[in-house]
Amino acid sequence: MSVERTTRFVDNGVGWQLALHRYADPARLRPDTRPVVMVPGFAMNSFILGYHPRGTGIAGYLAEQGHEVWCVDLRGQGLAQRSSGPRGFGMADVALVDLPAAIDAICARSDVRGDAVDLIGCSLGATYMFMYAAWLPGNRAARLVNLGGPLRWTAVHPLLRTLSAAPPLWSLMRMKGTRGVARRLLPLAARVPGLLHIYLHPAICDLSEPATLVQTVDDPVPAINREIARWVRAGDLLHRGRNLTEDVARLELPLLTLVANADGIVPEATVCSAHNVMRRADRALVFAGDERRPMAHADLFISDPAEAHVFRPLAAWLASEPAAQSAG
Repeated sequence: MSVERTTRFVDNGVGWQLALHRYADPARLRPDTRPVVMVPGFAMNSFILGYHPRGTGIAGYLAEQGHEVWCVDLRGQGLAQRSSGPRGFGMADVALVDLPAAIDAICARSDVRGDAVDLIGCSLGATYMFMYAAWLPGNRAARLVNLGGPLRWTAVHPLLRTLSAAPPLWSLMRMKGTRGVARRLLPLAARVPGLLHIYLHPAICDLSEPATLVQTVDDPVPAINREIARWVRAGDLLHRGRNLTEDVARLELPLLTLVANADGIVPEATVCSAHNVMRRADRALVFAGDERRPMAHADLFISDPAEAHVFRPLAAWLASEPAAQSAG
């Protein structure tokens, strides 16, 4: 048997149907494991988690190792559908309303241990993960994986710093048709040496099918654009008088941090910020890429060396916990 993919929808309680994509291999599924929940990030959806241009995507790879993997499309992402809910929403709505609704539904529907989940936050999805784990009492997080995501903006790429200089302007950026623009520009940008290197390296990524690759791109949300701009300027993410960095520092959940060594979107120091403050937790740090073959943000998912540098160490870490250990 091979990996099976199914999609279910769950109501978030405020007028959105969230999409839950389950990957599992019935012949290899280990019932003594917890569900693995993968959370995509900014202007991103779960397509990239199940896709690799030359092989198996990260969700399928983990399913082949015996895990039940759920990739979620929260509001504004992928196949999530708005029925009567608000068009405007911010990061806290996604992290503290949508993510709990998705995780509760996953635990109720899981074929493995449904007491808690292992959370993998991808890019901004890692921030949603940290907000969920630090700010939601009684949450179901057992272990955390930060896959190239920010907590504290310790380091910022100059381009992002420039864009963040005027947060109100970001809220006016109603970028429609982002996927179509990316489909047209990606082949051209790949021909300009170094242009894409802050995001990916064409030398190690197959970009021959841009129409497929850009299915992972969604239109940015203006309110979240503005929040990110303010967050980058401040360094720490603040919400209703709470400092996310300070609250994450108190967490004792096991944490794995995976860093692309040449990430220009979320630089190394920023990706490592949660690892550095969570001193009470059992922590592990993995670097993807080297001087000979550097890896950037999207390379973590779709590059030729992603399996060896990212998927394999992630699977090993997930397998390192005794199966009978509780969420704590």
